[in-house]
Amino acid sequence: MLSYDSALLEKAFDVLNEIYYENSLPKAVITIQSSPKSYGYITVQKVWHDSEESYYEINISAEHLARPIENVLATLMHEMVHLYCMVNNIQDVSGGGRYHNKRFKQEAEKRDLIIEYVKYIGYSKTSASKNLVDTLKENGLYTNINHCRTTENSLNVPPTGGDSDNSGNSKKKSSTRKYHCEGCLCSVRATKEVNIICADCMALMVKVE
Repeated sequence: MLSYDSALLEKAFDVLNEIYYENSLPKAVITIQSSPKSYGYITVQKVWHDSEESYYEINISAEHLARPIENVLATLMHEMVHLYCMVNNIQDVSGGGRYHNKRFKQEAEKRDLIIEYVKYIGYSKTSASKNLVDTLKENGLYTNINHCRTTENSLNVPPTGGDSDNSGNSKKKSSTRKYHCEGCLCSVRATKEVNIICADCMALMVKVE
């Protein structure tokens, strides 16, 4: 059932690799797997193998595929920037891979991404510029993804980057308040107004309106 979506992501990798990297990036295995607390990730080791070669893995979160296609593919490009930095020995992250530094921002913005600063994780918040959207349209990539995995956790993780909730699920009005951490995207609920800190990031959690 996911063959179309997987093929779209693989095509997008090839097209973006050609346009923005002159086909210099090594092939990566593109997966769609459960990752409710992040939009995507890339492995720091080559974890896939065949009889001849080994490959990095770029995962696109199954729980966040309902976002606009330009946001999903901006996530793919975000991970491709990490891949470029890894193979070119550019130190783009620190803090166990959590904090994105100015080198990452610089390389990402060269590839038509809009990068914003988030406390504790650095220059990580990613969205597509108009130039990137135009590139996607010109190359037949501005199309819908057919599936999205929904779980209780994924519905409680608010999108970053100013995106609306595109899951298509209606939510009942609740007397509880939801708070989320802008660092690791974990969320909690409370029955009254509270000031709460994420113990993982030591950041003040933000109320979701």
